[in-house]
Amino acid sequence: MPEKAVLITGAAGGIGRATVYAFAASGWRVIGVDRSPFGEQFNSYGLFIQSDIAHPEDVQGIFSLAQSYLADSNLPGLKALINNAAIQIAKPLLDTTVEEWDAVLANNLRSVFLGAKLAHPMLKAAGGGAIVNVSSVHAIQTSANIASYAASKGGMLALTRAMAIEFAPDNIRVNAILPGAVNTAMLRASMSRENLSEDGNPDGLEHRVASRLENLARKTVNGRIGDPEEIARAILFLADDGQSSFMTGQALVIDGGATARLSTE
Repeated sequence: MPEKAVLITGAAGGIGRATVYAFAASGWRVIGVDRSPFGEQFNSYGLFIQSDIAHPEDVQGIFSLAQSYLADSNLPGLKALINNAAIQIAKPLLDTTVEEWDAVLANNLRSVFLGAKLAHPMLKAAGGGAIVNVSSVHAIQTSANIASYAASKGGMLALTRAMAIEFAPDNIRVNAILPGAVNTAMLRASMSRENLSEDGNPDGLEHRVASRLENLARKTVNGRIGDPEEIARAILFLADDGQSSFMTGQALVIDGGATARLSTE
C-alpha cells in the first residue's frame, strides 16, 4: 500500500497528540503542527513544524514546509488535513474584548479557511483526500461564558458543509467531528478557571475540578467523559477513504450521548 500523508494542527495537545499516534500506527506519514513543542519522538512519525496557525503568514510557511517535505519524501500530495488546533476563552460575552474575540476566531476558524485553501492543491495532487474539522458540541448546544468559542465552532460546522460542496468535484471529502467532554488539558484548564473565579480561593481547587468532571460524566448516557484516543479513532475513520468514502459535509457527534438526553430529564 502506498504511503499516505496527513497534516494535523494542534498536534501537541490532548486530542491532537492522540491523533498523531493513531495515524502513525496506521502507517500514515504525519506532518504535525503546533505552537508548543511536541518532543523528539515525533521524528519517527514524519515532520513536526512549531508554528502558530493564528497568523496568516505562518500558515503560508507551514504549507510551504509541508510541500517541500512531501516532495523530498516522493509523495504526490496530501491525503488528509486535520484542522484540530483551537483556543478557548471562558468569560461572559459582555466582558469579552474585541481582541479576545478576534484571537479565538483567528485560531479556531480563520485558520481552517486558510488551511483548506492551501491544502486544496496538495490534496488534489494526491488524487483527492479528506479534510476533517474538529468542531465541538458547542456548535450545536452550548453554555454560558463561552460565546466566542461556541461561535467559532458553529462557524466551522457551516464552513464544513460549504467546503464539502465546493471541493467534491476534486474528490475531496470534508466532514466535521464534534467532541463532547474529553479528558484533555483544555477541559481541565476551563474547569480550573471557572472554579477559581467562583470564590477566588485556590485552596481545594483540584478537588472542585474533580467534582465538576464527575458531574460532567454523569450527564453523559454512558456515565463518563471521553478519552482523546476515542476521538482520534473517529478522526482517522473520517480521513480514511477506505472507511468513510461516502461521507461528506457531515457532523459526527461523539459526546457519550450527552446531547441525546433531554435537559429536563
